[in-house]
Amino acid sequence: MAIRNVIIEKFETAAAGAVILSAGNTRVLCTASLSTDLPGWLASKEPPSGWISAEYNMLPGSTSPRKKRGTDGRSTEIQRLIGRSLRAMVELTAIPGVSIICDCEVLQADGGTRTAAISGASVALMLALGRALEEGKLPVNATDRIPIQLVSAISAGVVKGKCVVDLDYEKDSSADVDLNAVQNQRKEWIELQGTGERAGFTKAQLDEILDLCDAALEQIRDRQLDFLRNHLSTESSRMLIGS
Repeated sequence: MAIRNVIIEKFETAAAGAVILSAGNTRVLCTASLSTDLPGWLASKEPPSGWISAEYNMLPGSTSPRKKRGTDGRSTEIQRLIGRSLRAMVELTAIPGVSIICDCEVLQADGGTRTAAISGASVALMLALGRALEEGKLPVNATDRIPIQLVSAISAGVVKGKCVVDLDYEKDSSADVDLNAVQNQRKEWIELQGTGERAGFTKAQLDEILDLCDAALEQIRDRQLDFLRNHLSTESSRMLIGS
């Protein structure tokens, strides 16, 4: 089982954390910005909590033909998926009063943009929290380990009767079954979205797809962790990823 080459690059910007994640020819810029501007319904919640949300867009030139600028129904659905996945990363009461917005901009699209955005935004969020720790902006003790888990995501499906993982545009456009999988560091499934686009699928096929996703996500997670170990301070690395 082979997945496309995953490359994570740090991107210098005004945001607290920013990376470009490439999966084959798909490239997504993911940034994480911190503020104290919480949703109104959360401001008086007890115990105090933080919040994480996401926005997703595709640059007009990321596809051919050119995509019209602006958020459509597909983008809204995807950014909700990204937001849910990122909120599953961290116990929100551990970041009271902190709002994190992750922006995902697709620079080049060749399938799997939403899953690349989740994996990249997870890393950007970790970088942002690491910076906040170094600047004393998180209410934690020096001995604390923040209750947080990286999340990773991958696409999969059934193409011409064969279960496959990490679909590029060509495979995705001809898939009979399409599935997106999100998993945390404990290998717990955070979200599974599966659709029979042109045909149904059996439990045996679903089990095979999940096994493929499990192995692929371990590879992606290894790349995420290697990147974070090289870009977080020793103390932030200990508090966020435990090493």
